This record gives sequence, C-alpha cells and structure tokens, in this order.
Amino acid sequence: MTAPDQRASVRYLVDDVQAAVDFYTTHLGFTVHTNAIPAFADVVRGPLRLLLSGPASSGARATPADAATPGRNRIHLIVDDIDAEIDRLRTAGLPFQSDLIAGPGGRQILLADPAGNLIELFQPAGQATTAAATR
Repeated sequence: MTAPDQRASVRYLVDDVQAAVDFYTTHLGFTVHTNAIPAFADVVRGPLRLLLSGPASSGARATPADAATPGRNRIHLIVDDIDAEIDRLRTAGLPFQSDLIAGPGGRQILLADPAGNLIELFQPAGQATTAAATR
C-alpha cells in the first residue's frame, strides 16, 4: 500500500504519449518524472503523479475494451485565479469542455487532454482572484 507521504498516482490512457506529455508540461505545470515514450511516461505536479499510458503500455493492454474510453472521472487541480487560467489556456488555443460554473464550494471549468481525458480547474469559494484583489 502507498504510504501517506508518497505521491498519489492516476493512470490516464492516451493515444499519443508525447502529445500528452507536451500538454501537461506546457499548459498545466507538470514536470516529466519518467520518459519511456512512445509506450509510457509519467508527469508530476505536487503530490500527483499522472501515469500516461499509450497503446503499447502494459497499463493500457490490461484494461478491458469496454472500460478503455474516457469517462466522467477527472483529475482536479486547484488554481489561485480561475479567470486568469481560463484566459491563459484560451490564448494557448485550448478548448474547454464546459462553461465556468459556480457552486457553494467554488468555481470550476473542465478541459480535456489530447486523448479526451478530463481535467477540472477549481478555485475554492472565498479565494479572491488576483484581479478582484487589486480592485
């Protein structure tokens, strides 16, 4: 079992490992931990280790065909200023998969990696944005 002080890992199945590595490192602040492209790579951000398994990886081969499509599960990344992140990512040409929504816990928006795996950007309620704090 993973010790509490070790990173938590999530496996995403991807069509193109290099494209996924480029996406996560360029746009979302991950760094490369292991690179066995084209089969596999993993990237890290804080306590999260994201396993990017291409079609030739053992992780992808072990997944039943009916479970191999992206679903409603997603990684959840907390951001300080969701409006600034949306602007930055839209400027980079990334499409969002949802509108920005607000709820009692905060505000969130979804985007997808090149394989269609979802990422939720989340700003907790009560956390002032940079723009709002400077007004």
